[in-house]
Amino acid sequence: MAPYESESAGRRKATRYVVPVAVVGVAAATIGLVPALADSGNPDLPKISAQQLIEKIAKSDVQQMSGTVKISTDLGLPSLGGMAGGFTPGAGGSSDGQAGSSADPQSKLTELATGTHTLRIAADGADRHKLSVLDSAAEYSVIHNGDEVWAYDSASNEAYHAKDAAAAGDRAAKHRKGETPKGVPATPKELADEVLKASGKTTSISVEGTSQVAGRDAYKLLVKPKQAGSTVGGITISVDAKTGVPLKFTLTPAGGGKAVVDAGFTKVDFSKPAASTFDFTPPKGTKVTEGDDLKARDKSHAPKDMPKGMPKELRDAQGGGMKDLKVIGEGWTSIAELKLPGGQGLPTGGSASGDVPPEAQKFMDALGDHVTGKFGSGTVFSTRLVNALVTDDGKVYAGAVTKDALVKAANAAQ
Repeated sequence: MAPYESESAGRRKATRYVVPVAVVGVAAATIGLVPALADSGNPDLPKISAQQLIEKIAKSDVQQMSGTVKISTDLGLPSLGGMAGGFTPGAGGSSDGQAGSSADPQSKLTELATGTHTLRIAADGADRHKLSVLDSAAEYSVIHNGDEVWAYDSASNEAYHAKDAAAAGDRAAKHRKGETPKGVPATPKELADEVLKASGKTTSISVEGTSQVAGRDAYKLLVKPKQAGSTVGGITISVDAKTGVPLKFTLTPAGGGKAVVDAGFTKVDFSKPAASTFDFTPPKGTKVTEGDDLKARDKSHAPKDMPKGMPKELRDAQGGGMKDLKVIGEGWTSIAELKLPGGQGLPTGGSASGDVPPEAQKFMDALGDHVTGKFGSGTVFSTRLVNALVTDDGKVYAGAVTKDALVKAANAAQ
């Protein structure tokens, strides 16, 4: 897998989110997901170059495996409580009383973008995969077995079903390949792939020693930006010395402190899982939602599913109305520039375009930092990794870069 720049991927991701939800969304799409386990020693392994280790990852062709992954993400965001689900189209119910499904993978698995979670995964070839999110009193699972895709939420006793994942829409399509929905990498390998695909001349890659993860010897690949202005300090990928499978992924911020993303196996087994692992029959009384039905409902009711009081301009943006997107710079300091529909900045509680719900206004105020420059004035919404500047005239500048870098880009665009 030769590293390469991926501006098109950045464009796809940037257009899917409404600001300031973009601050959350871009971060989730870029990084995804685990408390690091203490390394149990530094095994003595044969020397290997960074290029050789990257090639080892690319050539890895493990078809059968099972294990437990712990995931933790700390973006430094204030608690959203139950508000987060309201920004997800199809989550919960709609204003006409037509409910969605709590088992829908697209909305359910986005929860992996915050907090700490334990996952159990299993794979047997190209057509059988299972991913379970374990809670103290409940379990959520996505099972792909042949041409059947099931998702089941034990807490609500609801299930989501798609006969053909490719025909059932974006929610299930990636499960046909054993992956989580678009923008939600959940395993160390998916996270590593995202980083290596976007690496290029702006990146320094080196092998920094060895470690043990889940009882297996591993090499540590260190990926760091060469450019100043990035909020990413470095990414460490622990790669299984025998199979080439990434076993652990840690992203640390340039500002130091706790890792933003820490994902690693606590247990891993490369033998064939039992066939029964991928069997699923809905328990008696389960409410089952068919994928095609849910897709059709989302298409016809998307504007009504937006939080109450959200202005039409923001509803349009959530539905893909963002326009004139372009990318400034390259590599780790790339900044997405786009315009909000209507040519105006974010509305406030007293704006003419409609009141913002108090919960949303509180969220914006907690994140916002007023700035000025040649571009005029605006507000920077910040996390520990991704920052976004929304100008008063309706332009947005977002990226994994510092506040100063955003202001500089906004000034240069004048």
